[in-house]
Amino acid sequence: MTVARRRFLQLSAGAAALSALPSAAGAQAYPTRPVTVIVFVGAGGTPDIIARVLGQALTQRLGQSVVVDNRPGVGGNLALQAVARAPADGYTLLQVATPHAINVTLYEKSPVNVMRDIVPIAATNYDSFVMLVHPSFASKTAPDFIAYAKANPGKINLASSGTANLSHLSAELFRMRTGIEWTHVPFRGTPAAHSALLAGDVQVMFDAVGSALPHIQSGALRALGVSAKSRMRVLPDIPSLADFVPDYEVTGWLGYGAPRGTPAEIIEKLNREINAVLAEPAINAKLLEIGSIPLPGSIADFGKLIADETDKWGKVVKFAGLRAD
Repeated sequence: MTVARRRFLQLSAGAAALSALPSAAGAQAYPTRPVTVIVFVGAGGTPDIIARVLGQALTQRLGQSVVVDNRPGVGGNLALQAVARAPADGYTLLQVATPHAINVTLYEKSPVNVMRDIVPIAATNYDSFVMLVHPSFASKTAPDFIAYAKANPGKINLASSGTANLSHLSAELFRMRTGIEWTHVPFRGTPAAHSALLAGDVQVMFDAVGSALPHIQSGALRALGVSAKSRMRVLPDIPSLADFVPDYEVTGWLGYGAPRGTPAEIIEKLNREINAVLAEPAINAKLLEIGSIPLPGSIADFGKLIADETDKWGKVVKFAGLRAD
């Protein structure tokens, strides 16, 4: 275990342990003014939609407005930097996401990273990815695809929604686990990658289930497997890729974090209120509608998730030879 990981987990567990202590008067009064959640994508993206859905519910529970501030750029690092440099008072929060864990390795020289500068509050939800091919592609199953790829190294074109994002790294993890080779063709966003796959210009793509679902349901694209450990309710006929590829699992997750140094009593209050929101049937239904699964849990649970994902994706980033510094 690295020193950074050990320290991060100790701080996460410490914040959780303090929840048993009486809250300070200031934390009991918190919040007394609007709370801003800085989101790492632009308006209209799935993380933004989720932040706004949860923000409305948190507004009702906290008695103060929870405002979404979109700061896209540098793979989520602009949002992270804004929160890391904000006052540690609970009024500026970060929508923490899988890219922040990836960026610890990808941007090794960055002045900020999620393990060092952010204290976890709570996870909120996760979604899975799906392996897609054009219907004209010869392989009908994941094992067939792997066999074809091994027999034809470098002849398959892989689309992604951008280099080093989860669409790309989901595929790199698959390549790492199977030993196949392909040609990576990054696009500027999911719609452009979808268009290329739908046109048959590329043969395969790994995409979030929520955005891929309409194309699967219409028959425009064929799903070979999902990245969850088991079959998904929204795609009951599609097997898990883990059935064929040992240790393959990919989830995109979201949660809340705060600047390091934020009082533990405030972190605990936010964790409690976020978990209460996730328990609301209407919120559950809304998340499931857009392809996400609620992910309630403790501060320590979320800290461990971030640390585990940082380790996991760090290995994939290094395997793929990626660097952004």
